[in-house]
Amino acid sequence: MTTTFYKYQGTGNDFIMIDNRSLFFPKEDQNLVAFLCSRRFGIGADGLILLENDASLDFKMVYYNSDGKEGSMCGNGGRCIVAFAKYLGIIDTTTQFMAVDGPHSASVNENWVRLKMQDVKELKSKPNALYLNTGSPHHVQFVSDLEKFNVAKEGSKIRYGIYGETGSNINFVEQVTGDTFRVRTYERGVEDETLSCGTGVTAVALAMHHLGKLKDNFAHIIALGGQLKVEFDFENDTYCKVHLNGEAKQVFKGEISW
Repeated sequence: MTTTFYKYQGTGNDFIMIDNRSLFFPKEDQNLVAFLCSRRFGIGADGLILLENDASLDFKMVYYNSDGKEGSMCGNGGRCIVAFAKYLGIIDTTTQFMAVDGPHSASVNENWVRLKMQDVKELKSKPNALYLNTGSPHHVQFVSDLEKFNVAKEGSKIRYGIYGETGSNINFVEQVTGDTFRVRTYERGVEDETLSCGTGVTAVALAMHHLGKLKDNFAHIIALGGQLKVEFDFENDTYCKVHLNGEAKQVFKGEISW
């Protein structure tokens, strides 16, 4: 079978995009998804995203990690699929779409996408860290000398040692200024460090506010692949109106056979 695919990236977090509105893609084939995401034998990506029809919203996002398994919400992937829907002519400048964690709204202006994330009510204390779910589970931990920190080794150790087989994404953080933080993330499903993680930088912003290290209702987050901005309100002990802002770009279009 031969299909057309598109490659998108959001601050270095890269995804294979496939228009699956005709439901041709064999979604049960985990080996195929893993093959397509393989950087040695396939196209290469942190994940694969299918754009499908939804009964009530503009479209549906179906996300797979690079290991071939369907994943939890992906923030950068969400921003990229909005850019993809704009490219396909499904939407104009605003949209509402369905994802695995529920409906999301977003706006797109050229390559800039503003994505509304889910509300967050609960932040749990862990040893030297916080744990919260921003559509995907995240461990947020301060470290010193982040640039030299062994993210892959330490992230894997925490991912399995504390959170078991189900796991969590692991974020290591260093404060740059009052509202700016540098972040490196180990992603479950990829099982390695990625250049950026949208739900991860969202978790970092909320965790920093919860710890009193962020006074404003926005944060600039510097990932290895670029900079993102997270905005939020805090009302009735709940983080709400949470928005993830950043670039999402089409890298190339191609065909692949299997």
